[in-house]
Order: sequence, then C-alpha cells, then structure tokens
Amino acid sequence: MPTIGDYSFPPELYYEPGNHVWARPDGEVVTIGLDTLGVAALGDLAYIVLKPVGAEVRHGEAAGTFEAAKMVGDLFTPVSGVITAHNEAALRDPSLVNRDPYGAGWLAKITPADWAYDAAQLVQGVEIEYWAEGEVERYRS
Repeated sequence: MPTIGDYSFPPELYYEPGNHVWARPDGEVVTIGLDTLGVAALGDLAYIVLKPVGAEVRHGEAAGTFEAAKMVGDLFTPVSGVITAHNEAALRDPSLVNRDPYGAGWLAKITPADWAYDAAQLVQGVEIEYWAEGEVERYRS
C-alpha cells in the first residue's frame, strides 16, 4: 500500500485527484469515502449530511456537506449515479471517518451510471503513489 508520511492510499481504490474522495467498486455499486490526507486536512469531523438515498449525483458535484474542525464544505462525488445507501453509523458519529476512513468510515454507496467513464477520470493503480506524493507535498507547504 502506498504510504506517504502518515497517509496511506490503498492501491485497490480509485481517488478523485482534487477532492480526496476515494471510490471502491463493489459489484453493482461503488462505495465512496474520504482518504487519509483529506481527513487530515479537514481535522475532526463534527457533522456530515448526504443527499437522500435515491438522489441522483454527478461526478464532481456535491453529494453532501460536512463540518469539520478546520472547515465547512461540500463532499464531492467521484462517480455519477444514484445514491443507494448511507453509512448511518458514520452519519451519527462522524469521528468514525477520522478513525477508519477506508473501512467503517465509508460514506455512501452509489449505483453508477457509467463506472468505466468515471473510473478513467480517477487516479488509480501505479499513478496513486506519484499523485499521493505530490498531494502530500502540497499539503505540507
């Protein structure tokens, strides 16, 4: 697993390069969440609101909002489609995202409209390490 400083980036995931949201295809759905660098940049999450189950979302547009120690902002989705599930545990206790962003801290599941198209827009495979190094350097400066 690429690890840059304190930040890990599991190689089986796909990453939205500008928003630090990851995507993991799981059969007919894609699970999304925040990566470790995104979580570090935000600080402790206090509140997360997602569009309702059944809502359509578009790649690069807001699927919800969050409030964290360092900022308030939008959660941008890395995939277009329909939200099919929320992680109710993470919505009740946003600190779960801080503690386990790639596991129990996932945020939503989306049935993708065109996963192949969206996946081609994301950082994946051997690109992850190069992208992550640049992002960590940018974050530190």
